[in-house]
Amino acid sequence: QVQLVESGGGLVQAGGSLILSCAASGRTFSAFAMGWFRQAPGKEREFVARITTDAQVTEYSDSVKGRFTISRDNTKNTVYLHMNSLQAEDTAVYYCAAGRYSVSASAYIYWGQGTQVTVSS
Repeated sequence: QVQLVESGGGLVQAGGSLILSCAASGRTFSAFAMGWFRQAPGKEREFVARITTDAQVTEYSDSVKGRFTISRDNTKNTVYLHMNSLQAEDTAVYYCAAGRYSVSASAYIYWGQGTQVTVSS
């Protein structure tokens, strides 16, 4: 069992930056690939970024590539999402998830409660 708690969301102006954190409970954090997804009002949940168990491989959606960076610290049971050059279109609830390394939400077993990111233009 893994419990995930996101933090770091908030209101930021366009062009600004935020760092989201996702703290995991349990001793098996390092066994799971981690992903970040987001859901904007009226839209489906979409893939943002993913990272392998050993942090050696990452992947990003085209919409955030070059602006966002996913990382993890297995000694702290935490995964991060560094978000730079934020745009109004990045406004959404951001979720971290633990599971199999995939861009599909269905591959992830455990989900956090989400953290709101609002970018004002």
